[in-house]
Amino acid sequence: MTAELLDGLKGRLETVTLIPSSGGRFEVSVDDKRVYSKLETGRFPEDGEVLRLIRAHLGEPDAS
Repeated sequence: MTAELLDGLKGRLETVTLIPSSGGRFEVSVDDKRVYSKLETGRFPEDGEVLRLIRAHLGEPDAS
């Protein structure tokens, strides 16, 4: 997923921070706004889903 984000957001992505946690969490935030939460959806994201959500947050068209 990291490679997908780095490739899909070239020139737009300044930093990526991974924060280890427990309890089944997998959350993705952009500009301090959560765009995906495994705890809320009850599942791990599908391929390309997080990239689409980040692009939507940034106001970019879906390039898939």
